[in-house]
Amino acid sequence: MRVTIIGCGRWGSFLAWYADRQGHCVSLYGREGSRHMRALRETYTNGLVTLPPSVALTDVLPENEDVYLISVDSQSLRDLLRQHAPTLRGKPLMLCMKGLEIGTGERLTCVAADELGTSQPVAVWLGPGHVQEFIRGVPNCMVVDSADETLKIALVDAFSSELIRFYYGRDLIGNEIGAAAKNVIGIAAGVLDGVGLGTLKGALMSRGTREVARLIAALGGNELSAYGLCHLGDYEATVFSPYSHNRRYGECVATGQPYTELAEGYYTVKALMDLEARTGVEMPISRAVYRILYEGVDIHEAIDGLFRRSLKNEF
Repeated sequence: MRVTIIGCGRWGSFLAWYADRQGHCVSLYGREGSRHMRALRETYTNGLVTLPPSVALTDVLPENEDVYLISVDSQSLRDLLRQHAPTLRGKPLMLCMKGLEIGTGERLTCVAADELGTSQPVAVWLGPGHVQEFIRGVPNCMVVDSADETLKIALVDAFSSELIRFYYGRDLIGNEIGAAAKNVIGIAAGVLDGVGLGTLKGALMSRGTREVARLIAALGGNELSAYGLCHLGDYEATVFSPYSHNRRYGECVATGQPYTELAEGYYTVKALMDLEARTGVEMPISRAVYRILYEGVDIHEAIDGLFRRSLKNEF
């Protein structure tokens, strides 16, 4: 299979390494002038992943590939699809990132449909796993979902291995919302770590999953998806892992340290507030994270506000 990965950051480079390992003919695309691509061209490594020579590095997007795997930040997706629409329209796409679009609250597959048409074959690759662990041979389970059943089956067949066990998703709405929202929970976990309240992460996981489940149901998805690999199944890799950008970002917010890496949850929480307003679903944890990040509310005040909420049944 001819595979092009769009996006040469940490995860995109891993996808190129992994697809090559599966025997596919792989190209890794980065825009002209990309610092990531420049570094890869010099050494074929980014410090985490070392690419084999069989992976072609390019700043010209190949045409007529069997599938394009996209790994860019979620807020850049619409512009990327618009820019490369002549090449990508009608071609199978797999979105390998987690997020929601600010301003519209749209899921990323909806952004793809907006830009490329509702008949565009598009799938998502979601679930737990860190590059640092995969390249050491530590396996994990992930999920592929798509409204196109044939595409979903073909992609699972093409990318399954002893390193990643894929499950077939059955709820595109729930899986996309759950995957995006888990990054917000990751930021909350980091904040708790930063103020020495890590023991609250158990409650955070339980109530955060319930909060996201309610939103999924209100949007027409299956609330049980929040308890699957896309969300709860990704918590160990997000809420506890030292490799999680979102958890680390939340910790840095709490301790006043700078953080320069991408933390998708920073953008996602803003989109979640739009969805909260649209659906009427209460999202107290997400709102607390939003208030800390965007309104400058004191962290302890935000946590106290969660404890002062009216008493209610757990379920």
